[in-house]
Order: sequence, then structure tokens, then C-alpha cells
Amino acid sequence: MTTLADMIAMRDGLEKARFSGTRKVQLGNSLVEYKTDAEMKTALVDLNRKIAAASASAGSPFVTFTTSKGL
Repeated sequence: MTTLADMIAMRDGLEKARFSGTRKVQLGNSLVEYKTDAEMKTALVDLNRKIAAASASAGSPFVTFTTSKGL
């Protein structure tokens, strides 16, 4: 299973390669070559989605307030 730190490292490497114009990315022992910038963008979107899901808290995203005028 890929850890959050691993996914962040992958994203950082992919962003660095994309913004430098390189289409080959070395991630650990594997070399990934993308054919187009659109493929790199799709991979980044997927990684960002997975990072957000992994770092989200288990709590509810909603907050409920109960108020009164003290009467």
C-alpha cells in the first residue's frame, strides 16, 4: 500500500518534471514516460485526489450549531 508520504513525493516529482518540460519521471526504481502533457496532468489530478482522501479526517465535514436567546 502506498503511504501518504509516498504519494506526496510522487506528486512533487511529477510536478517538477512537468514544469521543466520533461516527460520521464523516476519514482524509486521505476521509470515512467508520459506521451503528452495531458497524461501528466491526469496523473497529477489523480494523485491530488488520493492525497486529499488520505489526509481527510474521519470526522463529519458539517458543523451543527444550537443557539437560543437564553429565555
